[in-house]
Amino acid sequence: MIGRSSLLAKSVARNISHNGFRRLASTKSLKETLQEVIPAKQEQLKKLKAEHSQAVVGEVKVENILGGMRGLKAMLWEASVLDPNEGIRFHGLTIPDCQKVLPPAPGGKEMTAESMLWLLLTGKVPTPEQSRQLSAELAEKGELPHFVTQLIDSLPKTLHPMTQLGMGVAALNHDSEFQAAYERGIKKPEYWTYTLEDCLNLIAKLPALAARIYRNVYHPERSLESVDKNLDLVGNYSNMLGFGQNEHLTEYLRLYIALHGDHEGGNASAHTAHLVGSTLSDPYLSYSAALFALAGPLHGLANQEVLRWQMAMQKEIGDNITHENIKDYLWKTLKSGQVVPGYGHGVLRNPDPRFTALQEFCKTRPDLQASPIIQLVQQTADIAPDVLKEHGKTKNPYPNVDATSGCVLYHYGLTEFKYYTVIFGVSRALGALTQLVWARALGLPLERPKSYSMDALQKLIKN
Repeated sequence: MIGRSSLLAKSVARNISHNGFRRLASTKSLKETLQEVIPAKQEQLKKLKAEHSQAVVGEVKVENILGGMRGLKAMLWEASVLDPNEGIRFHGLTIPDCQKVLPPAPGGKEMTAESMLWLLLTGKVPTPEQSRQLSAELAEKGELPHFVTQLIDSLPKTLHPMTQLGMGVAALNHDSEFQAAYERGIKKPEYWTYTLEDCLNLIAKLPALAARIYRNVYHPERSLESVDKNLDLVGNYSNMLGFGQNEHLTEYLRLYIALHGDHEGGNASAHTAHLVGSTLSDPYLSYSAALFALAGPLHGLANQEVLRWQMAMQKEIGDNITHENIKDYLWKTLKSGQVVPGYGHGVLRNPDPRFTALQEFCKTRPDLQASPIIQLVQQTADIAPDVLKEHGKTKNPYPNVDATSGCVLYHYGLTEFKYYTVIFGVSRALGALTQLVWARALGLPLERPKSYSMDALQKLIKN
């Protein structure tokens, strides 16, 4: 009899073959792979414009205009599509597909940031050799220039870590290859190549920048490790944070950063990068703007709010963790006018597959299964949906990725809540920056939606 895992592997292989993705024995570089992929996408865009430019794909209502453009089908974003029912797909691949086919770090099990970056950029699954080649390239580019370390070291430790991260990223534009090439005078078809170089340079330097901020703010007594040319991007990040000996945390960070890398283009941080990039600002300025969007309480701060709420529950109900006690605490939160953090989503209408993937990670590790905070997360996830359905004021009563992500970081000793969004910022670069490359490759225009005043809207409605 064929084992279940074998059947699943064959099913994934069939899906990948059907969608045109297959693991190649190629040793082509990332740039060479893109040079092959881009012409086909350019031709696809040309045909869409020529043959279907008048096709209607949505309808704008007053509620869309007044509700922050929520749900409007108004952006081109090649890397991922978020389906309300099945969740995120990266170039057609689900999260379980990615976990099966994207190469892990040597000796590890979780897909690397580099393999996810390759997939997001090219739509192809890299070979292990290609993924490691990209790791080596990023490690070579990973050290910060001296003027950036001086800037970060001069900032007060009381300045929020996200503010520091945004400032550091913006300062890196001093060395922007795109900006320098644009000032020299280059042709539009060349824009993407210089944008790619900037994006890879920025992704490479984010771990050193983010780790330096962590050291300065929380552990100024520690020395800071240099970039290890033999490690992958997240292996270096974990090492520079001071957790290099904790392989469990490093593996978790690999999964966390890959899963958070992209979540289609309409979220505030990705959309901000796209908007600023559409002005031909270089990737450093574009992504610094995205980070300041991510720093908002309605966007990137959610996982730390979940952890605060779970710990407050744990403190109140003590060791007597029962179904009824958790249910009572949920109702207490709702009746006080607060939301239950970590539940609901702007697009999803089913449980978030990223939450499921992180929970599966927890189930494979006895130390996490024994953790009181992780146990409480799981029990809450079992109980909260029914309470939220009964409450009746949420379209999606199921847990999202934030319901568990920060709690695992806390368990492994990374306990500084304010820093969690910085990790999110390191991961979200994978998607936001790859799409800047594609925006330049496809020649996407300046983003410029039409706005209306309330008087103008009422006049339109009347007519």
